[in-house]
Amino acid sequence: MNYPDQARRVIRLEIDELERLHARIGESFSKAIEKLLCCFENRGKIIVCGVGKSGNIGRKLTATLNSTGATSVCLDVGDALHGDLGVIDQGDLAILLSYSGETSELVDLLPHLKRLGLPIIAITGDASSTLARHADCVLDVHVTQEACPLNLAPTSSTTAMLVLCDALAMVLLESRGVQPEDFAKLHPGGSLGRALLTRVSDVMRRGDQLALVPLSTTVQEALQAMTRARSGAAVIVGPDGALAGVFTHGDFVRAFQKDHAIAELPVTQFMTVKPISIQADKLAAEVLATLEKVRVDDLVVLNEAGHPVGMVDTQDLTRLRLV
Repeated sequence: MNYPDQARRVIRLEIDELERLHARIGESFSKAIEKLLCCFENRGKIIVCGVGKSGNIGRKLTATLNSTGATSVCLDVGDALHGDLGVIDQGDLAILLSYSGETSELVDLLPHLKRLGLPIIAITGDASSTLARHADCVLDVHVTQEACPLNLAPTSSTTAMLVLCDALAMVLLESRGVQPEDFAKLHPGGSLGRALLTRVSDVMRRGDQLALVPLSTTVQEALQAMTRARSGAAVIVGPDGALAGVFTHGDFVRAFQKDHAIAELPVTQFMTVKPISIQADKLAAEVLATLEKVRVDDLVVLNEAGHPVGMVDTQDLTRLRLV
């Protein structure tokens, strides 16, 4: 047996079924998004139910919805019939997942959801099933063949269901106008959350870690200031404290290669005038964007008066897990 070929066969079969799913997306999907938006705008919850493999996908959908700010609850069908229906409020919506559409536990749950007045979105592989007939909106995830060589184990069908759930969650997110800042508030422990909730002033080098020198400084004095601060750059300021330039270790190396007797020369001869800078109250995410755009290693941080108050080094972002 050629294992890579067998793996490619499985993947190709699932890609083919996703292509068929792609072609079926239409009015029923739009209707589902409108119902989800209505639920969200009415501050309702999205109740997700499934059994077996469909239940696993339902839990993934619940997690994705919650992570994007759409309150969702994964309701165990068995528990629901023994008291947990109390989690449902007026204005909620139900998403029921069953490939056959005849899963007995879900079928038994349908009358109770109807009695509570919940709109029902069915995700099923049988558009004529009991589940589909009692749903307000049906999303068809029918596949012609499972990727299982016996055509038995749920493979293509579960992939189609998973991808459709992702499409629902992502289109709902986009239609709600969710911005990266909103997403970050729900993920404060991740790198995105740290980048979008952290200010430049929180990550910059300051005080003894900042090599701040006047215009009259020589190259040697600038290097000594950089050594004391353990910094790769010195910030040069004018008499009024305003930013005049920046002198980096790279500037020194390039100048030294041309003239070894530069130690006593003014650092102003080798500094970069009008270096890239950023305001202290900006988000750390803007540091990432700026460094990626201009390809520099150090950013001078300014206060509202335009005076240098710190510096951000790319190594700091790595240490703080912002990249």
